[in-house]
Parts: sequence; structure tokens; C-alpha cells
Amino acid sequence: MKVLLVDDEKDLISTLAERLSLRDIDVSWATSGDEALDIAQKEAIDIAVLDLIMPGMDGLELKKRLEKIQPNIKFTFLTGHGSEENFKEGAAITGKDFYLIKPVPFDTLLERLKSLS
Repeated sequence: MKVLLVDDEKDLISTLAERLSLRDIDVSWATSGDEALDIAQKEAIDIAVLDLIMPGMDGLELKKRLEKIQPNIKFTFLTGHGSEENFKEGAAITGKDFYLIKPVPFDTLLERLKSLS
């Protein structure tokens, strides 16, 4: 399984990437949509974990662009804006099963990735 993590919070995303790597999951990470698109041009991605709200390109726009590069990518979304209203809005767009509120417990993220693989 090849996972692409995208979040503008560098410390968070690098830590998650390190922890996934320790579980023998092949992972790349990016801190912007443009950086993620560059990675997707070079590497086959199975699952992308995208922050919904980032400066520049948000997670939903990034999803559309990644699908054009690699149509078979599966997605799950993260957000730090975890109000009930944000959850309902995000769940309506992405499906509640694919929407996680930060800080997401690592085991929850790991389970989500396994369910998508």
C-alpha cells in the first residue's frame, strides 16, 4: 500500500508518516496541494489522506486534480476544524466514513487505511 499524506501542518504530517513507515507502510507526504501533485506525477498512490482546509488549494480541489492524474486513488479526509457544522458539511461531500477530525487517534487512521486498501 502506497499512502500520500497531505497537510499544511508539517510536524503533524511528518510524525504520521514516520509512524506509518514503522508499520511497513510505504508513505510520502506533502505540505501543499502543488507538492502533492508533483509526487503523484512520479509515484503510484493507492490512498491519499488530505487535509480539507489548506492555504492555496483545499483538499477537495486537490482530490479532483489527483483523480485526473491517477483515477484509482482512494481518499480519506482530515480536518482540524471539527465543529458539528463542519463535520456535517464535510461528511455530505466526502461521506462520513471518509472524514476524520484532527487530532485523529493513530489507530483510527491506521484502521481507515487498512479498510481502504
